[in-house]
Amino acid sequence: MALKGALNRKLSIPVIGSPLFIISGPELVLAQCKAGIIGSFPSLNARPISMLDEWLARITEELAAWDRAHPESPSAPFAVNQIVHKSNDRLEQDLELCVKYKAPVVITSLGAREDVNRAVHSYGGVVMHDVINNKFAKKAIEKGADGIIAVAAGAGGHAGVLSPFALVSEIREWFDGPLALSGAIATGGAVLAAQAMGADFGYIGSAFIATQEANAAEGYKEMITQSAGDDIVYTNLFTGVHGNYLRPSVVRAGLDPDNLPVSDPSKMNFGSGGNTKAKAWKDIWGCGQGIGAVKHVPTAGELVARLKREYDEARARIGAPHLAVAAE
Repeated sequence: MALKGALNRKLSIPVIGSPLFIISGPELVLAQCKAGIIGSFPSLNARPISMLDEWLARITEELAAWDRAHPESPSAPFAVNQIVHKSNDRLEQDLELCVKYKAPVVITSLGAREDVNRAVHSYGGVVMHDVINNKFAKKAIEKGADGIIAVAAGAGGHAGVLSPFALVSEIREWFDGPLALSGAIATGGAVLAAQAMGADFGYIGSAFIATQEANAAEGYKEMITQSAGDDIVYTNLFTGVHGNYLRPSVVRAGLDPDNLPVSDPSKMNFGSGGNTKAKAWKDIWGCGQGIGAVKHVPTAGELVARLKREYDEARARIGAPHLAVAAE
């Protein structure tokens, strides 16, 4: 598994914090990177576009200052998510700012474009493309992406339906580059399991929604701490693309989560409510199936510390003598 560029940087735990629409901002990204994991945000979270310039300046400058002050524990690189879909009329401008600030990692979603990949490669950046199946993974690499984010069943927001075992296995049959796994990962043990399957990184989003630095409503954070896997609904009603959402937020919007109509995928709109007045992300809250592990609202640094502790404990269990003998 050959990692590239910024992905070679030593992390406190092999985790990428996934970009959370509306929720991820400089505060969360900086906290994640300082704690030693790759922090990310969607460029569209910065509105107007001048704010994206400000965010990128702040993140690059503050992380550089952190590294100077903490040479013993330097920050992890940050990532910017770009929606590569015809509905995103800001892509070109946002990409120019990524080039200006040399964003170490760019995460592309909902389409793969060779010109976007070339722009990121022009300054030595790394492109990770998120996919829900092996077919899309092959297309992304053919168009010049460096790595893949396998979005398996149970992931928050827009997600696929394939088991992580199947998806990672199929991708690893032909691809030995950087691979992150998304889908119900909310513990350090799950991160280690992702690596055991063949991934390089765990890709974690929902657990970071319920952190103090996240730009999410307090009710959203509280709902996550009180919910579990059974409280997740998979539907394409709200954006035209299938995704996972918190059942209580669907009920609160006056809808029956067990009898939701199907939306027209050709009318994809990431801010609308499809055939409803409720808006995705604002009223209907995205979330993955792994939230049963989220019991309170810590700082991002505290969450990373928990993940690291659990990761180390899981590694110790696997390496325990009695387990090794049993395996033999």
